[in-house]
Amino acid sequence: MFATAFETFQRPLSLRGVGDRRSSELPARRLRRMHDRAAWARQGLAADRLFFAVLPDPDTAARIADLAGRLRDHHGLAGKVLKPEHFHVTLFHVGDGVGLPPDVVDVVSERSACLSMPAFRVAFDRVGSFRNGAFVLRGDDGTIGLEVLHQRLSDALDGRPRPARPFTPHLTLLRDNQHVAEHPITPIAWTVREVVLVHSLLGRTAHRHIARLPLASA
Repeated sequence: MFATAFETFQRPLSLRGVGDRRSSELPARRLRRMHDRAAWARQGLAADRLFFAVLPDPDTAARIADLAGRLRDHHGLAGKVLKPEHFHVTLFHVGDGVGLPPDVVDVVSERSACLSMPAFRVAFDRVGSFRNGAFVLRGDDGTIGLEVLHQRLSDALDGRPRPARPFTPHLTLLRDNQHVAEHPITPIAWTVREVVLVHSLLGRTAHRHIARLPLASA
């Protein structure tokens, strides 16, 4: 059952993580997701996740993987670098559950179809660790386009404009218990031309691309 997403989609103009939910509830929602996944694991159930993301093109993903490997060695990290095909910037987390209900996919696909945004250049020029152990690419001015895209996608999924939502554009390279202080790198950049609706099979290292939303040509 995809319970959390079902609950949210009962309300006509609100989606999980936005709308009438406040940013102060983010930690509680993360804890709830962790609790749900632990409960499913105890029952021997595999979990599913649905989210919208921006993906680097294959050549850029290969460059990111090479950079991640070199940084991993340089900092003495033990975490495994993500597969190049799994590198992504999450724009909107739809929900987690057991099984992927077609009606949830239909709703988010229909609402996101009205997304309007031109293609743009994104650049990450820093790396560092988050408190949750994620070692990530970060950026400043080079990620403004992602912030705009996140807002427009959230508005499309909500069905109406809302105040700016908390969003920290980043791309996870690996996870490790060791904390690495943020530091600059030679920028990694590419042109964002589409948004992808991703079905992640949690714990099974698999991503399925369900839908693609092309951005307008510059």
